[in-house]
Amino acid sequence: MANGFLPLTRKEMEERGWDRPDFVYICGDAYVDHSSFGMSVITRVLEANGYKVCIISQPDYRDPASVTIYGEPRLGFMVSSGNMDSMVNHYTVAKKRRHTDAYTPGGKADRRPDYAVIVYCNLIRRTYKKTPIIIGGIEASLRRLGHYDYWSDKVRRSIMLDAGADLISYGMGERSIVEIADALNSGLDVRDITFINGTVYKTRKEEEIVDAVRLPDFEEIRDDKRKYAESFHIQYVNTDPFTAKRLYEAYDGRMFVVQNPPAKPLSAKELDAVYALPYMRAYHPSYEKEGGVPAWGEIKFSLTSNRGCFGECNFCALTFHQGRIVQARSHESIIEEAKIFLKEPDFKGYIHDVGGPTAQFRRPSCSKQMKYGACTNRKCLFPKPCPNLEVDHSDYLALLRRLRALPGVKKVFIRSGIRFDYVLADPDKTFMEELCRYHVSGQLRVAPEHISDNVLRRMGKPDVSVYNRFVREFEKTNKKLNMDQYLVPYLMSSHPGSTLKDAIALAEYLNAHKLSFDQVQDFYPTPSTISTCMYYTGLDPETMKPVYVAKNPHEKAMQRALIQYRDPKNYELVKEALLKEHREDLIGFGPKCLIPPRRIAQKNTDRPKHTENRRHRDTRKGKKHG
Repeated sequence: MANGFLPLTRKEMEERGWDRPDFVYICGDAYVDHSSFGMSVITRVLEANGYKVCIISQPDYRDPASVTIYGEPRLGFMVSSGNMDSMVNHYTVAKKRRHTDAYTPGGKADRRPDYAVIVYCNLIRRTYKKTPIIIGGIEASLRRLGHYDYWSDKVRRSIMLDAGADLISYGMGERSIVEIADALNSGLDVRDITFINGTVYKTRKEEEIVDAVRLPDFEEIRDDKRKYAESFHIQYVNTDPFTAKRLYEAYDGRMFVVQNPPAKPLSAKELDAVYALPYMRAYHPSYEKEGGVPAWGEIKFSLTSNRGCFGECNFCALTFHQGRIVQARSHESIIEEAKIFLKEPDFKGYIHDVGGPTAQFRRPSCSKQMKYGACTNRKCLFPKPCPNLEVDHSDYLALLRRLRALPGVKKVFIRSGIRFDYVLADPDKTFMEELCRYHVSGQLRVAPEHISDNVLRRMGKPDVSVYNRFVREFEKTNKKLNMDQYLVPYLMSSHPGSTLKDAIALAEYLNAHKLSFDQVQDFYPTPSTISTCMYYTGLDPETMKPVYVAKNPHEKAMQRALIQYRDPKNYELVKEALLKEHREDLIGFGPKCLIPPRRIAQKNTDRPKHTENRRHRDTRKGKKHG
């Protein structure tokens, strides 16, 4: 064969001696054969189980022939939008089109359609009316049942119905995709594959749905926001693989979409096997002429050590996608991958990250989780650490020490985010000291997100007093080590619950601590998060109590401007917000004032600026975060 990549063209398939594939995998991303890309993981897992898989990367969505280059696959098509939801990939929170796409050769922003999974599936159905279609990845996973869609500002049906797909493999799909492939290979009709955990199927026979909870009908959640919130809460408390019930949703009383319980988490041995597959660890050579794939450079020398997160921030989709139970690779698996870096000619000795959704989580939050599952009525860290939480950094520290000791490794950074409340909950201060001494590149990114306890409660984040204590510990540790390092906090404006008063309080905090920001993340209502449910319904789905939501673009602009109150361009918005809330005491020249009485020419200050440039959390490797 010409190379070790899976076939990306018909010629490459024929070079392998294949006349047709078992599966064709269609994806909105460029083909990067690396374990950080879902397409590569799933296709390599299928290959390891004996299946022939060909890839169509970023097909021309205007041309039905673009999905037919291999002919009809023996068993079926698999479809994903890629590592990001296509709408998050395309649009800012202000619904303005992005100009680049890190998952496309050359960073071009025109290679995939909006609602990519639906478009690709509809292309397939134009030619192949009955060939099985299995959809997966972040876009399909988080839209598996009726959901609020921010970009159209309406409740949409299960993506499976709009796509005309037969099955959804949701969450981390290594288990379910092999079970689906084996079932199809055994001769089962795709309509009879209704028994696999981690999948969603459709049926017209309600009587055949057994041991299941019926959610409010789609028409109810579409027309009644309270019903939407009730349905979402039922879904949220059924995301644990050990305790979840089968759920189903009716459409016009004639079609039923059924969600089986999530797949069981992988053991360390199973996870190691996934990461030991023969990835080429590069983008397909055909992209070289376009300058390569930008996203590859971001993760080339990073290591994924875990998946899952019990941090459970309300604005994060990880609970719905990866789940709350942390799964970790063995030290040996991670060390072997790091040794590959040492052979790369462009490796300069710096490992850019060792982590996952939350870097230091290397075990379930308590010993009960792997037997009984995560609690449905309690969070592990919010509002305070659970009494059963087992705080232990020793395994992560041992891993970092082994990586630091590798010949040729100069520095091992932690950039995927840490939970500062988990650090504080550890009575052993060794991790804090080694973090500051060895793993911070001058600045450490942490995610307090806000300072108003009112907003933090809506976010599922600890009180600001916890963050302030972490700041003191961080500064104390750096002083002890005689190191000059500082924190870069992530901040979010206009999250549900945030009023102008809260935004002003945040501005006062920034002023008191001499912090300023070039960029700030507005709350982005993406599918299947508690915060998005609050944004759409104005209700907390857990308590069903009202939540204030800033939806007016002008108010959102004022909240954002208050975080960036030092920027002269924001003067009028900041002044308007202060006057509106009768905070004239913050207009003047005193040390607590945010702006002067009138717009005046301002010189650059010598205060440190913290620059953030975050993508949405359901996209980062690990994504996620703190």
